Amino acid sequence: MATVNVRRDVTDAFYRYKMEKLQTKIEGKGNGIKTVVVNLSSVAQSLARPPAYVIKYFGFELGAQTNIDPADDRWIINGAHDATKLQDYLDGFINKFVLCRKCKNPETDVNIKDGNIILDCKACGQRTDVDLRHKLSGYIIKNQPSKKGGKKDKAERKAARKAKQQALQNGGKENGDGSGGDEGSENGSNENGGKNDEEDDDDVGSDDEFTRRINADAQVLDAPTEVKDDEWAVDMSEKAVKARQSQLPDEFRKKLVLGDAGGEDEEEDAEGGGNTVYDTLGDWILEEVKNKGGVDKVDDVDVYVKAKELGIEGKHRTLLVLVQTLFDQNVVAQLPKRAGLLKQIITSERHQKAFLGGIERLLAHLDKEEPGFLTSDKVTKVLHQVYDKDLAEEEVITKWGTKGSKKYTEPATNKKIRTAAKPFIQWLEEAEEDESDDE
Repeated sequence: MATVNVRRDVTDAFYRYKMEKLQTKIEGKGNGIKTVVVNLSSVAQSLARPPAYVIKYFGFELGAQTNIDPADDRWIINGAHDATKLQDYLDGFINKFVLCRKCKNPETDVNIKDGNIILDCKACGQRTDVDLRHKLSGYIIKNQPSKKGGKKDKAERKAARKAKQQALQNGGKENGDGSGGDEGSENGSNENGGKNDEEDDDDVGSDDEFTRRINADAQVLDAPTEVKDDEWAVDMSEKAVKARQSQLPDEFRKKLVLGDAGGEDEEEDAEGGGNTVYDTLGDWILEEVKNKGGVDKVDDVDVYVKAKELGIEGKHRTLLVLVQTLFDQNVVAQLPKRAGLLKQIITSERHQKAFLGGIERLLAHLDKEEPGFLTSDKVTKVLHQVYDKDLAEEEVITKWGTKGSKKYTEPATNKKIRTAAKPFIQWLEEAEEDESDDE
């Protein structure tokens, strides 16, 4: 997804603070028309502010009703508002409630003291007051950022880590002063602040678009009269499954592994336990890959509908099938595009563990196909996508990376993968320690 500088008046391509461009989607018509801000959570994370603050600011500026705690991460503003207009309003939010008044950096924490809102800058140490006359100030005072155990919440930690990573990638170059930083400016003056943006129109709003398409297809799927038995009926006997697998190219047939290596954890294995419904899904996906000419041409909604027909759209074991069949050596680029499908299925810590197990098996397979694939650089990039797209919590990733298991790969490969993952695991742990020290 395209990114822009947090301060759009700064034109330096190496400016360390980045955020995604706001992406919106207009739904409904007439009096029921509304705007869904598709990636509000991600933008808020980059600013280290709760998404509710940002959506509430938009509501106050536009005089429109908003939702402030959506269970499905659909942040909505009543009325039709395009992304460009909201991006301008976001500049105002950043100037008033994020940037340090002295150094103009966005590395600030919100503190409430004696009815005042104080921005505590971690870059220069300056502590400045926020204008209490703005309506959002009253909302912030009544809804202070959560600080469990005195530590930053996940959004703040994630944003801080992203900033730190970008700083390292840019050689530690900072641009604190920039140019044209008019404190009173509501809008960034440079519309081309993101000259280096990598446009990916296919990925814009993918999560929300996937949900919409799933709901539409589900209406058809749930109607018994619409199900074509002759189209979806599959012989699921062990003999039939093996026969279909034998017809697939060797590279596909060898790729899919469903059984838990080592036979550990009977409860984990119980969902599969000889039930070839998972093999059926895997066979179907691999045949789609073959017929359509590539992994990237298989449609997410088709996959989800097929899993739903088989009754395994919510099973953690399904993730093992998806990871091993929908990704190849381009997994780093493919993960963001499949995030909508994966998030639809990943609903618990157990699902996250199964997903990481699938990633482990995929990496092992890719290393066999391309000896030397398991480098720290490649494995770290994969884990960064898993973390950045919220496909697994940092605690789950850390535990996976520090405690090997023979469940998914053989011991030698297991050790090789975790050795390659070590830099990313250390990055997570060191960032946590740094945040604790700051407190």
